[in-house]
This record gives sequence, structure tokens and C-alpha cells, in this order.
Amino acid sequence: MAWPRVQLVVTADDFGYCPRRNEGIVEAFLAGAVTSVSLLVNGAAAESAAELARRHQIPTGLHANLSEGRPVGSACHGASSLLSPEGFFLGKMGFREAVAAGDVALPQVREELEAQLGRFRELLGRNPTHVDGHQHVHVLPGVCQVFAEVLQDHGVRFTRLPLERGVGGCAWLEAPARAFACSVERDARAAVGPFSGRGLRWTDAFVGLSTCGRHMSAHRVSGALARALEGTPTGHSLTAELMAHPGYPSVPPAGGCGEGPDAFSCSWERLHELRVLTAPTLRARLAQDGVELCALHDLDSKRSGQGVPGEATLVTFLEPSPL
Repeated sequence: MAWPRVQLVVTADDFGYCPRRNEGIVEAFLAGAVTSVSLLVNGAAAESAAELARRHQIPTGLHANLSEGRPVGSACHGASSLLSPEGFFLGKMGFREAVAAGDVALPQVREELEAQLGRFRELLGRNPTHVDGHQHVHVLPGVCQVFAEVLQDHGVRFTRLPLERGVGGCAWLEAPARAFACSVERDARAAVGPFSGRGLRWTDAFVGLSTCGRHMSAHRVSGALARALEGTPTGHSLTAELMAHPGYPSVPPAGGCGEGPDAFSCSWERLHELRVLTAPTLRARLAQDGVELCALHDLDSKRSGQGVPGEATLVTFLEPSPL
């Protein structure tokens, strides 16, 4: 296919999780392979991550966390619908189950999100460039409405819509990973209304659910972008985000968000992503396809109406992104 002009933001998630994660992400940024980071303000190495972001002038957003580790907000300590009896968040699937059962108090979600935004400003001295969700909690039913309201109240305009076209047909994903990716996609579709209703903006296309960890390769990143852009008229200019998780493996007990690092963080898969992102193969493939890596503020500099697709252009979206 003939690709349109694509501006690609490559976002490294989980900045602040551990010193070795920070090291790998900064290495990728300085190599020009990562253009944006998302900071876990309850991460064990959040303060050093913030110092690195200031030193290297890394565009930094907030990785809002409602599922792993300890909360930031004092209002959520003790008895809370967000926490286990031990005082930790309920986990990637535990939080989803609690939301589905109607057991999560949305005012407590608001309190924690506002506390994390406040902590971000303490660490960086400014608002985040964007806010997305750790383990995609920000698109869950009910949570997405509160999330959009909080961002609007705090003047944050950019978020992530983790809606990856064709992810259900990615046969290399193990069944549980594919099922989770499809559930994230469904939630993201339903979040379009609440997000756009509060004036939030996101890229025209998103990839990363099918290229996480061991599944990342230059071929698969290029293929995911091709699926996302299929049917786009030649000559259009589109924006896209690649979600990535580069870094060196965590070494326990260092890392995590209060409970120590998880198995994925201690595995070789983070290092695999770092090597794929920084290798010449991916960069050459993207350049060949006419993909330009850029920071989020470069997307914002587009003139009003320039390169904004209509509904018929990206059929994966219920309505066009406000970008």
C-alpha cells in the first residue's frame, strides 16, 4: 500500500518503575527511538525519573495508575474501594472485576487521579504533556468519564485511545493476551464519547497491543501501522502513537510501585523492546514507509484542519480524533 504521511509518537510507559527501567528509557530517548514518556508517580524510582526528564528535556506525561502498588492520595488510605485489605491497588484484573461488579466508588477514583496529577506537578513543576492509563485503566466504563472530567478540570488536553485495528486477528498473541487486547479495544471504543465530550485529544491511530514485549519486531510494528492506516486516502497526513515498554530488567527488591517489581518487569522482554526500538532495522523500515518520529507538541503545532481525517478515513474510530 502507498502510505500517507505519518507523524509517529513513540511513548515509553512505566518511567519511574525502577532505576534500570529509567536507564533504558533514557537510553532510547537519547538514541531518538522514543519521543515521549509516561511517568508512574507512585513508582519506586519516580523522583530520579523526574530528575532525568528535567536534565534531558524529555516530554513527560502521567501514567495514571489505579491498579498496581500503593496509592498517592491520602484519601485512599485505609478503607477504600480501590484497595485490598493490605492497602494495595487491586491489580490489573482485580480492578477490572471490581469496576464490572460496581464495587468501585468513582469519587475515590477522582481523588486518586487528582492526587497523582498533584504529585506529578510536585516532581516536574508543570502539568503533564498528556495523561494515559497504566494497564489501560483510563478507558474502563465509568472510570473513563471521571478521567475525562479530571483532565478537563486540570487543563490537560491529550490522552491515549488504545484502539488498535485488527488486534483480534494477531495469531502470534497467546489467547489470554489477545482476549485482554480485545477487551481494551472494546473499552476504548466506548470511551470515545466521554473523551471527546470533555475536549480530550488523541492520535488518529494507535499501535502497541500486538507488539508488546517478546512480540515486538520491526516487521510487526510496520504491519500494525499498515493495518491502522488501511483505507486512508493517499496524500492525507495522519498521526499515530506506538506504545512501548523499553528498559533493562528490574532486579528485586528494587522497583515496582510499593510491592516490588512484577514478573514482566524482571524478564528479558523489556530489554528486547529496547533493542528493537534502538536497532537500525526498525528506524530504516519506518523511514522507508515515510513515517516521521516526533514529539507530542509537534503534533499540536499542526494548523487547524490540516491532516485531520474524516469518519470514512479511519473506520476503526466511531468519530474522528479531535487532533
